[in-house]
Amino acid sequence: MESQPKCPKCKSESVYPDGALWICPECAHEWTLHENKKEESAAEQVVGVRDAHGNFLKDGDSVTIIKDLKVKGSSSVIKVGTKIKNIRVIDAEDGHNISCKIDGFGQMNLKSEFIKKSL
Repeated sequence: MESQPKCPKCKSESVYPDGALWICPECAHEWTLHENKKEESAAEQVVGVRDAHGNFLKDGDSVTIIKDLKVKGSSSVIKVGTKIKNIRVIDAEDGHNISCKIDGFGQMNLKSEFIKKSL
C-alpha cells in the first residue's frame, strides 16, 4: 500500500485526496501524484554540492582555494591556490558544506563557493 504523500510546496503531512487531486489544507496547494513524483525526481537530480565553477564535488576530491580566506579567531589567512586533498561533503545548516584538513591550520569547514575542483 502506498503511503500518503507530503505537500511538495510546504512539506505538510496533513494532505488529503479529492478525486485525482491531493490537497494541502495549510497552503491550499493542489497536485496530482504524477506531478509530485516528477518534482521529487527533479529535486533528487539537483541535490549535490557544487564548487565555484559549477562542478559537482564528492567525498575524496581534491580542491584549490580561489580566494584568500580569513580564519575566524585567528590572524592567519588561507592563501589563494592552497591545495586541499581528500575533502568530505557535509550537510551543514550554516553553509559550510565542505569538511577538510588543511596543512598548517588543521580541521576546518569551508563553503563550496570559495573552492574549485582540482584534477
